[in-house]
Amino acid sequence: MDAWDRAVEAYGRNFGDRRARHLLMTPRSRPADLGSIGRIDLLLGSPECTHHTCARGSRPRDERSKETAFYVTNFARRLNPRPRWVVLENVVQMRGWHGYDPLLAALKRLEYQTEVYTLDASWFGVPQTRRRVFIVGDREAKPPPQSVLPMVAGPARTASEVIDWTGRYASTPLFRAGRAKATIERFERGNSEMGPGKPFLLVYYGSDGGGGWQRVDRPLRTVTTIDRFALVTWQDGEPMMRMLQPDELAKAMGFDDGYSLDGIGQRRDRIRLLGNGVCPPVMTAIIQTLTARKSAAARSSERLMPIAAE
Repeated sequence: MDAWDRAVEAYGRNFGDRRARHLLMTPRSRPADLGSIGRIDLLLGSPECTHHTCARGSRPRDERSKETAFYVTNFARRLNPRPRWVVLENVVQMRGWHGYDPLLAALKRLEYQTEVYTLDASWFGVPQTRRRVFIVGDREAKPPPQSVLPMVAGPARTASEVIDWTGRYASTPLFRAGRAKATIERFERGNSEMGPGKPFLLVYYGSDGGGGWQRVDRPLRTVTTIDRFALVTWQDGEPMMRMLQPDELAKAMGFDDGYSLDGIGQRRDRIRLLGNGVCPPVMTAIIQTLTARKSAAARSSERLMPIAAE
């Protein structure tokens, strides 16, 4: 279920799940609002992050937005039977919220044992540095520690891997009439470090102290809900520029080639969908680790089952 119709459309387009629902959750939301949904083993929740994240800068914060985290626990409480597992995902700044400890206490009252993971997507083979917190609850056992998650060994994947270098997307001269002064300054900082003729990325709307640019031989910085990355290339000694496209950003999120947002809303909608997303390889690692013990227990039970005589 999602409060945004475009998100529901994208889910249905890729997974063909007729049970995807366009629903605005509230403190009073109940499972009955979804009709007959059957047994739920695992509840994944991504409450609003807008008023937690440092990307908001100095703009006012809305406590009602932060409290959407409790919509997930309210919903779990009303499910019968309750899901064995609950996973809540959000930006890492959520851990500094005054409602964070009460949220963990609410899960405890529902008889969930919890672990909290703080994970960077680049640790799981995603070509992006994206840190998120995952609150993991299990009603039957203590969730495994973060250290046992299957992280990818070796060098991190890079932004260069997601960029389409074929020329399919047209670039325009960086020095042209109307180009913003801040864009030129970002370019000059990157160019002074990289040197003429070397491609690199301009990074907008950032507060990471990176100077407004980054190398392509490192993981992409965090994909957000707005256009943030511009690729600088060179043509006949002149710098050219274009924004990264939704299919490139989808690769940076870790979506495989079978996932597509083609035809979903406008370009800005597709970028917003990706910026709001959870990197699939990260969530896959969490869920596979959570459910592995149940699978192992089932296999053990099968081995111990007596064989009936013919």
